[in-house]
Amino acid sequence: MSGTANFQALRREGRIGAPLIAMAAVVFSLAGCNEGRKASAPPALVVALPVHPDAGGGPGGSAVRYPVEVAARYSNPMSFRVPGKVIERRVRIGDSVKKGEVVARLDAVDAEKQVASARAAMEAAGHRLVFARQQLDRDSAQAAQNLIAASQLEQTQDTFIAAQAGRDQAAAQLVVARNNLQYNTLIADHDGVITSENADTGQVVSAGQAVYGLAWSGDTDVTLDASASDLARMAVGQAARVTFPALPGKTFAARVREITPAADPQSRTYRVKLTLAQPGQLVRLGMTGDATLEPLATPGVAAASSTFTVPSTAIFHQGNSPAVWVVGANNMLELRPVAVRSYSDHSTILGGGLKDGDVVVLAGVHTVYSGQHVTPVRPLFDGEGDVAGPAPAGEAHLTADDGVRP
Repeated sequence: MSGTANFQALRREGRIGAPLIAMAAVVFSLAGCNEGRKASAPPALVVALPVHPDAGGGPGGSAVRYPVEVAARYSNPMSFRVPGKVIERRVRIGDSVKKGEVVARLDAVDAEKQVASARAAMEAAGHRLVFARQQLDRDSAQAAQNLIAASQLEQTQDTFIAAQAGRDQAAAQLVVARNNLQYNTLIADHDGVITSENADTGQVVSAGQAVYGLAWSGDTDVTLDASASDLARMAVGQAARVTFPALPGKTFAARVREITPAADPQSRTYRVKLTLAQPGQLVRLGMTGDATLEPLATPGVAAASSTFTVPSTAIFHQGNSPAVWVVGANNMLELRPVAVRSYSDHSTILGGGLKDGDVVVLAGVHTVYSGQHVTPVRPLFDGEGDVAGPAPAGEAHLTADDGVRP
């Protein structure tokens, strides 16, 4: 039985006096007020950042950003042109080599004997040619005096021609044998860096089997894999800026050199190659970074409103209309309709609806509501997107130990 029911029963039985009745009424009224009063919830934490207009936004398109990797413009596998057993390797992966430098050798005993055999055959063919020439001279003199038959002279001439051809054949075989002997030594055809080792000492390799990978020195390319939706904003000769996490504070100028005409059959992306203007010694093969391609200019088109790039996770659909959550005055959420210009794998380009400095919620957009009081916090890895900007005054910073409450 509840406290109120007990109180009414005691009152009917006359066990409670008037003063106690008044005191009990006050107590129960206070209890009812406390039950009706709810504790106010603290402001929810939301991941948000201020947005700023894209550089070069407008009809010409916005800047395109992709992860890149440094690669040599030219590279090739190094292999022996003859089969054999590897008996020596003189370089290792990462070593620099010069053109003409010996990098590996095969067991050349058989090749040396073949050269010796071809040289002996060459000497024998030379002696036969000398004898055939002398015999031709004698028979020609005797035929002039009608001392021998014409058929004998013709036979001598045939023998001489055969000996001459035999000498030429032996000379060609000697050249082939010498070449095969040279092929037992692997020589670098270009200056470069060894990028891979594919055979060990003592291993028997076949002709053409890769032993080393060589990246040529000289021109350095930066490669990226672009989606089909971004190809319209790329062109050969387009300017770009490249940065590397390994080289903080440094920006390298580059230009688009090549756009592959066909998509990769596996990833369905298009390989784009950029050439660094002045790579320097600090840029090493295999480095990863980010390339920002400057927007293409559209002749005869006037400038339009600024564009903003936000993560795809910031887009909230109100029915069929895209919108974003904006942290407004007094940290109250406001649903702002926006105009989407284009979508990509990880970001969305907005053509209207925002202004410079608006603080946009980047994640958890389906767990908040309009008018909600929130506290904006920066992402754990701030600076990975184009929307990163200076932290507003009083803004919290999210750490690995903090939670995000919608």
